[in-house]
Amino acid sequence: MTSQGIRDPLADHLITPQNAAFVFIDYQPEQLAAVRSMDHDLLVKNAVSAVRTVKAFGVPVVHSTVNVASGQVQSTLPELAALLKDDPPVDRTTVNSWEDTEFVQAVHATGRRKIIFCALWTEVCMAFAALDALREGYEVYPVVDAIGGTSLEAHRAGLERVIQAGAQPISWVSLACELQRDWARVETVSTMVEITLTDRLLKE
Repeated sequence: MTSQGIRDPLADHLITPQNAAFVFIDYQPEQLAAVRSMDHDLLVKNAVSAVRTVKAFGVPVVHSTVNVASGQVQSTLPELAALLKDDPPVDRTTVNSWEDTEFVQAVHATGRRKIIFCALWTEVCMAFAALDALREGYEVYPVVDAIGGTSLEAHRAGLERVIQAGAQPISWVSLACELQRDWARVETVSTMVEITLTDRLLKE
């Protein structure tokens, strides 16, 4: 069996390490506490797996928090902050990240047109920014099992809203496999096996 040649990683219609950026918004204790659409421990595990995946492939990260500087809420959950130590958060006051100048500048600076979205909550911080990104011509990929809403209905409505606007939902596992694409690309195989199988799918 022979793999086809690697497609142009910039022009590929699928996600590649070279054509995508990852935005990670408001994974803070207060936001997590209000999630009712899925189990909190599972949500955090999935978010950790998503972050580990994009870091393994060198996908640029835009990390943001809200209202930390004002002292109103805590910063990113420690287990996630540890993975993002090289990506300090852009702290905002805006509910919609896309209405914060520094956040939008950071996204533009990645030079990528595909944006992988992880944000709490689905119907607010994910949906608002995703809709604005779509309006600016970006391709948007919400990681559906690494985000959560204030109710199951709210989560579904937030996803449906952005899907109707053109977003393409993915899971953290599909993200990992889409970035890997071919097990013959041996440089990342061991890391991908560890992240997706050893630490998660074969363990739980």
